[in-house]
Amino acid sequence: MAPNILYCMIRIFSVLLLTWVLVSPLRAQPLTRKANRQFDQLAYASAIELYEQVLAKPGGLSEVELRDAKAKLGYSYQQMRDTPNAERVYRDLINRGTLPPDYAKCYLYYAQALASNGKYREAQEAYDKYGSIQASDKRSASFSDLYHDVNALTRNAGSYKVEFLTLNTRNAEFSPMLYKDGLVFVSVGNAGNGVKRVFKWNNTPFLDLYYLPDLKTIQTSKSSSIGGSSLAAKPARTRLIRPLGRDDYTAPTANDSRTVGFFGGNNISMGYEDQLISESDRFSRTLNTKYHEGPATFTKDGSRVIFTRNNYNEGQYRESTDGVNKLKLYTATQTNGIWSEAEELPFNSDEFSTGHPALSKDDKLLYFSSDRPGGWGGTDIYVSRWADGKWGQPINLGKEVNSKGNELFPFADEKGNIYFSSDGRAGLGGLDIFYAQLTADGQQGKVVRNLGEPINSAKDDFGIVTDGERNSGYFSSNRKNGGADDDVYRFTREGSLYPCRELTVSVVDARSKEPLTNTVIAMDSPGNNKQKELKTDADGLVRVCLDVDSDFKFLASREGYIDNKVGFSTQDLSDDHPTRLEILLDKPEAARRTVSELRGRVTTQTGKLPIAGVNVVLVNSCDSTKQRTTTGPDGSYVFTVQAGCDYSIEAMKDNMGTLGGHISKDGTGTTDIAMFKKGDIITIDNIYYDLNKATIRPDAAVELDKVVELLTKYPAMTIEMRSHTDSRATAVYNKTLSGNRAKSVVAYLKSKGIAMERMIAKGYGESQLLNKCKDGVECSEEDHQKNRRTEIKILKIN
Repeated sequence: MAPNILYCMIRIFSVLLLTWVLVSPLRAQPLTRKANRQFDQLAYASAIELYEQVLAKPGGLSEVELRDAKAKLGYSYQQMRDTPNAERVYRDLINRGTLPPDYAKCYLYYAQALASNGKYREAQEAYDKYGSIQASDKRSASFSDLYHDVNALTRNAGSYKVEFLTLNTRNAEFSPMLYKDGLVFVSVGNAGNGVKRVFKWNNTPFLDLYYLPDLKTIQTSKSSSIGGSSLAAKPARTRLIRPLGRDDYTAPTANDSRTVGFFGGNNISMGYEDQLISESDRFSRTLNTKYHEGPATFTKDGSRVIFTRNNYNEGQYRESTDGVNKLKLYTATQTNGIWSEAEELPFNSDEFSTGHPALSKDDKLLYFSSDRPGGWGGTDIYVSRWADGKWGQPINLGKEVNSKGNELFPFADEKGNIYFSSDGRAGLGGLDIFYAQLTADGQQGKVVRNLGEPINSAKDDFGIVTDGERNSGYFSSNRKNGGADDDVYRFTREGSLYPCRELTVSVVDARSKEPLTNTVIAMDSPGNNKQKELKTDADGLVRVCLDVDSDFKFLASREGYIDNKVGFSTQDLSDDHPTRLEILLDKPEAARRTVSELRGRVTTQTGKLPIAGVNVVLVNSCDSTKQRTTTGPDGSYVFTVQAGCDYSIEAMKDNMGTLGGHISKDGTGTTDIAMFKKGDIITIDNIYYDLNKATIRPDAAVELDKVVELLTKYPAMTIEMRSHTDSRATAVYNKTLSGNRAKSVVAYLKSKGIAMERMIAKGYGESQLLNKCKDGVECSEEDHQKNRRTEIKILKIN
């Protein structure tokens, strides 16, 4: 019976296990049977040695037995994160001829090994082969598209500085987590009493929590840039200085957990120098046992911890019905510096694994990874809500976050967004770190993106912790030496969060919809006195990378067609996903009827989620005619428009409002419409005041007249007028100044006929800064200006 290859999730310590059913060939030689037994027991290190011996002298093996041994050897190497050898074995296996359908996963594993070794073009071909065999697995298409041009994940590399930390040892250190003024991380240690506890599958010791009390003591080694000079042999590094201690209440049972990890990696060089490590404390004898303690999360006051551990509690070691010791989540509280006994969380199970906890900023949401039934792939990210003194039923974050692969190591920032690692989404190889915006309730994903280089690499990158602006943080990776040698890194953002916006411009015939090749596109961009001239390729496409927060114009010209100008703006885009802009060109004889299509989307003001079922009205300024349509499930709409006319766009839906949109005859303006509801906050641009004054200036009055139009448009709307200052001057002064400015705005609106009972004036001073420019932080005038803003909060709309 040929192998049905399924695989599992976690790093060194995990046992989030799927099953690989193998039946040894009936006529296998004794050495082959022994290798298969080791493979069945997930003892991959031993299995590799035995399979290599078998294949060194394959005499007596049938073609079926030989193929089976090679497939298992390749998979064993991949489980050990030895991707160069995995590539070698799979290449030899595939080059022997087309594999039977039961071996289709070998093409996938071969593609993953190639990507982890940085061979993206070969990986693309392997993914294409796998996709032609397994059409139902949509991963192949996304990976193949990325590996055609990986520049999308490398253009941001200059925005970050990544540093190797001297706390790393020869063993694994990973999953950093901020705790009080220090850093907690996972590391490998000895169990005490002279007994070395190891994983059976890769001979790696147990994992425990360690704590560095002061972040200021963390040192970095000298480093070259990513992809720098080749590494020499790895110098010796000191062991953790503090003794590990012993656990008197834990039975000295050898680790027979069947623990599996599925990761890639490749031999890229980093050019680091090693230094002696700083001292690191074992985190707690109460929490740490002879089993695995791994990624942890803490409440904001530091009094409670939730952490990952093997299914061992109250002196009992438990297994699932198929004999596997799974992972569970435990919690403990700290009183007078002492941690209580660990307690299980209610949604654990002996039959599946639950691990990698991450609390939201308010401690109300708990994110974690699990291979429980009903998920989208191997392991998924779930969330549980704290209510009525207990954790609720876990909810899957959905297919926007989870994939057919494994999603692991979640982390939630103070803005309610989530980071996680995945091997099921297109990335640079192995595990990549992704960032996801979530819905307002924190229970579903909506916008997901790969962080790219240098935070991600062709190796495994995971376990990130950072702030809401991603200014700095820590993560773990095995990029330096590969395999199980995970290390903790620190990163600092030195450039823009979104350095550019990738845009694909498509030029097509308005009638036939055929792409128009070799068409000239003149691009007007801010700050340039002359146009940039581009030409479409064989597919009628032009790809450009645009500055953020800017407006652009594209004029498409082609002989035999009427020129068409279209505007595009990168203002208010909350993600850096590639965008597509279509320009339709019409021939003169058809120009009197139509020249192009106008497409747009209607989204929520907060979160930019698509809204279906919105009534959209387009008004032609030339003849006052109106067109009406309704948005689809993705919030999109489309109209036919004439050249040489201005258009206004209005959107209508119950209990929602909008500022609307406007498209001028030269193509400038925006077709994407944001709708607001009760509780949303709208920023009013260009409301400026003289220094230390609250008087409404003439330029501000122009903008406030737009607010008058909005309140007139929605006569039942009530608002809170909110004024903010920067951090300069005292907090008390800024509070008073912002309050006076908000009152001035309300007074102005009243003078324009808006009833006072529809408005509330409130000044917030410097209490709600949008960036790091607090007292004592040196910032540019531009950064301070971002905090000096006027907003409207919608209190009622209907």
